[in-house]
Amino acid sequence: MKLSDLMKYNPITIQCHDNPDADAIASGYALYTFFGQQGKAVKLIYSGRNEIQKSNLCLMLEYLKIPVEYISRPDELVKDTPEQKLPGLLLTVDCQYGAGNVTKIPAENVAIIDHHQVEIRDVEMNEINPQLGSCSTLVWSMLREEGFEIKDTKLGTALYYGLYTDTNQFAEIFNPLDMDMREAVPCERSLVQLFRNSNLSLHELEIAGVALIRHIYNDDYGYAIIKSQPCDPNILGLISDFLLQVAEVYTCVVYNELKDGYKFSVRSCVKEVQANELAAFLAEGVGSGGGHHEKAGGFISKTLYEEAYPTLHSEAFFSERLNDYFDNCQIIVAKDYEIDTSNMQSYVKKKMPLGFVQATDVLPAGTPITIRTLEGDIDMVVEPDLIIMIGIKGEVYPNRKSKFEKTYELTDEPYATADCAVKTVYQPTIHNRTDGSVLHLADYAKVCIASGGTHIHAEELTKRVKVFTAWDEEKYMLGNPGDYLAVRCDDKHDIYVVERDIFFKTYDKTDISE
Repeated sequence: MKLSDLMKYNPITIQCHDNPDADAIASGYALYTFFGQQGKAVKLIYSGRNEIQKSNLCLMLEYLKIPVEYISRPDELVKDTPEQKLPGLLLTVDCQYGAGNVTKIPAENVAIIDHHQVEIRDVEMNEINPQLGSCSTLVWSMLREEGFEIKDTKLGTALYYGLYTDTNQFAEIFNPLDMDMREAVPCERSLVQLFRNSNLSLHELEIAGVALIRHIYNDDYGYAIIKSQPCDPNILGLISDFLLQVAEVYTCVVYNELKDGYKFSVRSCVKEVQANELAAFLAEGVGSGGGHHEKAGGFISKTLYEEAYPTLHSEAFFSERLNDYFDNCQIIVAKDYEIDTSNMQSYVKKKMPLGFVQATDVLPAGTPITIRTLEGDIDMVVEPDLIIMIGIKGEVYPNRKSKFEKTYELTDEPYATADCAVKTVYQPTIHNRTDGSVLHLADYAKVCIASGGTHIHAEELTKRVKVFTAWDEEKYMLGNPGDYLAVRCDDKHDIYVVERDIFFKTYDKTDISE
């Protein structure tokens, strides 16, 4: 769904979820501004048992002049309308029409814009993307598609703060679109600081203190779990940050129960556990999770949870998932690992087009850069022999010129994503950390052809594996059952993981090995 699809409706009522947070308010405000500038009769509302009372939200409404209206009696909206239905369009934002966290208002037409897991499936007009950290990001992206540039600092500050709060002060930001919005919108940082420093009430301070008293600790794996009373997501982050400072705790999960699910925060201080990967594991099949290597978080839909685990209480769920995470995973440090290839199949790399960029063709040697991909940010410095590869899924990884020229045939043909990669939702960008400029990697890329001379041994994984490769001993490659563990025939310490859907597009079986 695009915003232009909704232009045929008038009036338009934008509804935040009950007890709206900063993200819901910011998302609704952005849509209110857009439709208002298109000449629509537009209203921004919320309902529920209580009006907004949190000090940071009251300051947000006051300083950013957001015209959100509290509706204590939703029936009053429709009592004088035909068929007792809201005329025009009702657009729910940061929530789904008919879900448990939003008052249901009868309407002639309904649309949904949300970033949570799909709960409501009978509303045809919807744009739901649970991979994003905030609904503010989703709305910003939709506005950008319509050519609507955000120049107003108040609106930019609202969207920035919406993302800031929904990702625990950016600690749980993991989608590149979230990062792009954070850098793109105009923002008055002093206001964000004011809102942030008004975020903790005395009651929430008490919640944090009580939560820390009661915890579950696993001595075998050094993890702790805390269930907190309902609170702002930032309080979960505060509790988990403090908990990780305990000497015996290396990984922790702090969560609370909301009306529509469970919000959780994850922390790790050991390289063997990447918090973003653990968050995604905990939420697999029932929600979404992600963030940074050290700080992450997620949300579990109560509807999906109750379908998958109808008899399991939440503390048991988190304990069982964490035990499964640690019990059923092998860790391989490639530089020290003696791999047994006797039962592994031989494969040869197909002659296939990939993308490559000579780094110095983009920026001068010595320039610090960040390459932003769907898998995360990669920090590096431009060097004369640095080659940036673009894989079949649009993934990015570094190579050295000497090794690159042995493995690939170079061409002068411009790189085209449609010809070289499977469909991807985000195209990698280069961020110059010196001047802040942003460049699209594909604009500088050319096509190279895998020479077919690379022989490997590989086997299908039957359990989760973390591989610390010979070229990166700090961050592991994760392999799940069905993926492939591979090792070059000419270098038994060049061990890595290839995702299943990529493996057979990249390699052919062979009886020849080196």
